[in-house]
Amino acid sequence: MSKYVKELMTDDLASKWDGVGELMLVSMVGMEANDTVALRKRLRDKNIQMMVVKNSLARRATEGTTLAPAFEGAKGAQAVVWGAEDVVALAKEVMAVAETPQFKLFAPTGGVLDGSKLSADDVKAVSKWPSRAEMLSIISGQIMGPAMTLSAQLLGPAKMLASQIKQKGDEEGGEE
Repeated sequence: MSKYVKELMTDDLASKWDGVGELMLVSMVGMEANDTVALRKRLRDKNIQMMVVKNSLARRATEGTTLAPAFEGAKGAQAVVWGAEDVVALAKEVMAVAETPQFKLFAPTGGVLDGSKLSADDVKAVSKWPSRAEMLSIISGQIMGPAMTLSAQLLGPAKMLASQIKQKGDEEGGEE
């Protein structure tokens, strides 16, 4: 491959990964073509992109970016997976695919998250984190919890008093 072609490929990779903050590396050596097509379709449905890339070109394309640690020491044929709603959704889908019997040769090998290199075990750990939607629901519950408790404590005695007044009025009205 000529130097010019390598530069074009490197520039193309750099432009594809522009704005990407996290990605995962996966091994899929030995997968049959039909399985690879099914895998790509499954990932595309989840808005995840996958590309098999030469490690040296990936290193050159990510040089000086937060993605560079992912390719440090990378060896062998690997695919790069990125996209999804957030990094947790990406890790969850990578682990779900790895546990599917149809894709038994698919396995996470590492990645990068906020400029920190991830190992295969780290990818598995990230997949167990709550997703973005779950985190937002937890946070909103924590924010609204004290306010709802305060509201119940303030309105509770007033409701009891109103109920007692109504009950007393019904008793007096019933005797006449």
